[in-house]
Amino acid sequence: MSELADLKIPGPTEIELTKPFWKAASEGRLMIQRCEDCTKAIFYPREICPHCWSEKLSWEEASGLGRLKSFSVVHKPGHPGWAPVAPYVVGLVELDEGPTMLSHILPGDKDPVVGDRLELKPTNIGGRVLPAFQRQDQGENA
Repeated sequence: MSELADLKIPGPTEIELTKPFWKAASEGRLMIQRCEDCTKAIFYPREICPHCWSEKLSWEEASGLGRLKSFSVVHKPGHPGWAPVAPYVVGLVELDEGPTMLSHILPGDKDPVVGDRLELKPTNIGGRVLPAFQRQDQGENA
């Protein structure tokens, strides 16, 4: 996975609203928001709840567990910085808390299958630690 660390890619855009997410990511944790009114979990970070329009949102650490909802194997990256690791997999991960997020899916000993159980595997990508996921049964042997 050292190839991922050496990628020359643009970094994420950090704004005041997203600072808790990016700080936690740099520490290997996944933070999501939760609405204090309707109690639904939310991802991506935003100022109002998309479910009930409340502005009462708080941050909480997610379990880092979920399932693969959909995925794509990228053969021709949209940015040339990703070319050294192509083909690679990006997928929609439905977190156990409810929200779905787009993430890098790390390679394992089996091809990804929709429905696979996934776990967070914070990964150095382009010189910064970002949330990535791997099959839950891969453990530390991935």
